Amino acid sequence: MSLVDLFFGCWHKNYSFPRTAKGARRSGAAAQTGTYVVCLDCGKEFAYDWQEMKILTSAPKTSTVTTISEPVTSLAKTA
Repeated sequence: MSLVDLFFGCWHKNYSFPRTAKGARRSGAAAQTGTYVVCLDCGKEFAYDWQEMKILTSAPKTSTVTTISEPVTSLAKTA
């Protein structure tokens, strides 16, 4: 997310009632669960879980762990 989007972008506070997409042609948000909501301010679609009654966020972000191949013996400066 850019700094401009953070300050001037849509905050997605107003949503439509959940819609269930029928047929083979589905949007990206509806492809996840079959049900989606739309931000009434900007038109962006979000996947919606009807059983949990909540909007699904994007895929969970996984943290990247960097491994060190050789052991670190000391990080302190020696004089």
